[in-house]
Amino acid sequence: MDTVQMLNLILIVILILILVLGFIAAILIFKMRKKKEPQNNNIQVQNQGQSQAKPNLITRDGKAIDSIYKFMEFDEVLDNMIVRKGRKQYVMVIECKGINYDLLSEDEKNAVESGFIEFLNTLRFSIQLYVQTRKLNFDELINNYHNKIHDIDNQISRLNTQIENAKRNGNNDLVAKLEFERNRRQNILEYGESITDYTERLSESKNILQQKTYIIISYYTAEFGDTSNYSNDEIDDIAFSELYTRAQTLIRALASAEVTGKVLSSEELMELLYVAYNREQSEIYTLRNALNSEYDKLYSTARDVMEEKKNRIDRQIEADAAKLASKSIIDADKEEMQKRRKEEQIKQKALEMVEEYKGDMSKPLYEAAKQKVQNANVEEAIQDKPKRRVIRKNV
Repeated sequence: MDTVQMLNLILIVILILILVLGFIAAILIFKMRKKKEPQNNNIQVQNQGQSQAKPNLITRDGKAIDSIYKFMEFDEVLDNMIVRKGRKQYVMVIECKGINYDLLSEDEKNAVESGFIEFLNTLRFSIQLYVQTRKLNFDELINNYHNKIHDIDNQISRLNTQIENAKRNGNNDLVAKLEFERNRRQNILEYGESITDYTERLSESKNILQQKTYIIISYYTAEFGDTSNYSNDEIDDIAFSELYTRAQTLIRALASAEVTGKVLSSEELMELLYVAYNREQSEIYTLRNALNSEYDKLYSTARDVMEEKKNRIDRQIEADAAKLASKSIIDADKEEMQKRRKEEQIKQKALEMVEEYKGDMSKPLYEAAKQKVQNANVEEAIQDKPKRRVIRKNV
């Protein structure tokens, strides 16, 4: 055999060995799959039974959660606390308001740093820092501005009425004081209107963000010990006392670093959680709007339409009656002033006539006539005059 035939024979043998080994490997793989199939089928049947018995929630990372309460990671909000893990953990939150560190002088910066070091040294329990960024909502602020402007406008209207009355009475000192007060309130009104207009234009921008910093304090019932002999209310009271004491300690320590803090109420805690879980929706529809709209109520508690109409009519009648009373008082005051001026003019003219005939009268008669004119009731005297004329004609 030459070399070429020898190589061909070796190549054929190698191919035969490869085919045999491949066939053996295919048989082994088939047998291994046969052994695994029953186990996989059992697992699938168990999973189907569990899913039918209790559906699971799936988080973004693919983790299954049995309940929405576990997904929310808290049980309820109670007495300014967040209750977690079946009353095993209680959380209280402090909202901090800081200062602009860059605007401080060197001495002030040193004082703030020393205060912060003192705050760190007072820590005897673990805390967490949480920062939340929100879009500024000016709606409530603008409504407050409008209400204050309306009140100042009403005050100016009342001052105008008082000034008119003081002018009719000739009280110049009171007029000067009231005009000064009116000018002062007018300046406040103009300033408030400019601030409101600026705030409304500022609220149209959607890029104004506010960053809030919170300190989270936790209390575990395991720190207290065995709680099996205590009711839920007693456990809540114990947790609240401990957390409130810790919170006040932190607030006093933060004050030395020029940082003010306050404990969030239950409603503020719900708003904090609402923003945390509804980042995009919270900028469109706030928690306060939802509560004011009573979307958390099962039944509608709005007033009856007819009752509301009656109340609106009553309010309108009351407002019209107030306007009528004010106008009547002003008109009556005008008539009284005109009447008084007329009587004074009549008396003045009568005194001039008595003075004109002074030489024809004795001194006692002159004095008596003058006294009579000064003390006379002009209206009665005018009414008596025609009667005397009628009597004279009859005579």
